[in-house]
Amino acid sequence: MKRFFLLLLSIWREQLKLYIAAAFIGILIGVLLLAPSYHYISATQISENPLSSIEYVSKQIQYLFAGKLSNDNAELMLFYAEMGAVLGILSLVLYKFLHKQLLQIDYLKNELDKDLLLIIRQGEGMSLEFKSSLRWDMVEDRTNRALEIVILKTIAGFLNSQKGGTLLIGVSDSGDILGLAKDYQTLKKPNQDGFEQTLMTATAVNLGSDVCQFVHILFHVVDDKDVCRVIVSPAARPVFLEQNNSPKFFVRTGGSTRDLNIKEAVDYIFNRWKS
Repeated sequence: MKRFFLLLLSIWREQLKLYIAAAFIGILIGVLLLAPSYHYISATQISENPLSSIEYVSKQIQYLFAGKLSNDNAELMLFYAEMGAVLGILSLVLYKFLHKQLLQIDYLKNELDKDLLLIIRQGEGMSLEFKSSLRWDMVEDRTNRALEIVILKTIAGFLNSQKGGTLLIGVSDSGDILGLAKDYQTLKKPNQDGFEQTLMTATAVNLGSDVCQFVHILFHVVDDKDVCRVIVSPAARPVFLEQNNSPKFFVRTGGSTRDLNIKEAVDYIFNRWKS
């Protein structure tokens, strides 16, 4: 556990370095571009023969490094340095947010372009898993809420992977369409809406409400049988599933999902989220 916290500290340090770099770049822009530009605009309003913009900015930069700025100009330079640092950090935050959103949109677009039957014919693999039901036990022919945990393990594994994955519920391991009729019988709202609400609530409670944005649910009807298609995008943070009062970290390995021990989880998380 200590090693895990050291890993998180290392990741936070890397993130801090990134924000410091963004702030520093913003300071340079503020001091070397914004402040001289303001001075130049002010000078052109009072001078009949002002220097060219490049000459004026160069002259201001020379004054800056030579320490010849007036007190007023120095205070103004400090103000633009502060504004530049803020703008640099905000630009980084905005870029990271938009980059993640664009990646999600691109991933979803590629997944939605795929035909369900063609997906099933591919068979289970690193990014594809079949589950017969959400909570209906096909063997014992009864409701079994423990099966939800099996579904959540798969979702957690896809969230922790670098490329995400697709989970089909209502499809047997061999690819046969079973449908969701039995599952619907276990719900207060026995339809697609009730199924989606149940699955998303289980995800929010057990994996974290913030990761729900990476889980997208669609329904297909094949031979009058409903199939739930869960498209899972890579999460922005490590996702843990609580089991027996102990957090478990699941990843996809081949065509299955397994939990890693502490050492494996530390190494995996560092490589997966180090940037």
